[in-house]
Amino acid sequence: MNALAQLVTIAAVSLAAAGGTFLIKGPPQRALRCDPAAIQPDEVCLEQIPADAPVVWVDARPRADWEKNGLPGSVLWNLDPAEDAAAFEAAVAMKIAETPRAIVYCGDENCGVSRQVAARIRDIGMEADVSVLHGGWRALNEAGRIRNPSRNP
Repeated sequence: MNALAQLVTIAAVSLAAAGGTFLIKGPPQRALRCDPAAIQPDEVCLEQIPADAPVVWVDARPRADWEKNGLPGSVLWNLDPAEDAAAFEAAVAMKIAETPRAIVYCGDENCGVSRQVAARIRDIGMEADVSVLHGGWRALNEAGRIRNPSRNP
């Protein structure tokens, strides 16, 4: 058997095995997992926050994403230079005066913008408890907290 025939045979057997596994087990599960012991000190898992907890949710994604499918009741604060940073600061400061706990989220667990926004909120100096949501918007969506993605917040 020559090398090409061996390669084709190995590929066919591998493909058949992968297809059989997919049919029996189904697609791979890619659900976001959050281990409170493994996250960074300024992060929080969504499971640690009751759905009715008094929290100021701060969306650090671009305005278009926030308008399309932001968490209902959230406020926007992103780092887009075309946006008015002072307006973001004022909106968040008013909300934090009522509820001194803020959780910042962005697109997913790899988004570093939420940390930068959280630092700016801490710099306001309102003695707020500011955390970053592990998993960001993806965690909220998977948990069913984003009820109607087409609705504006």
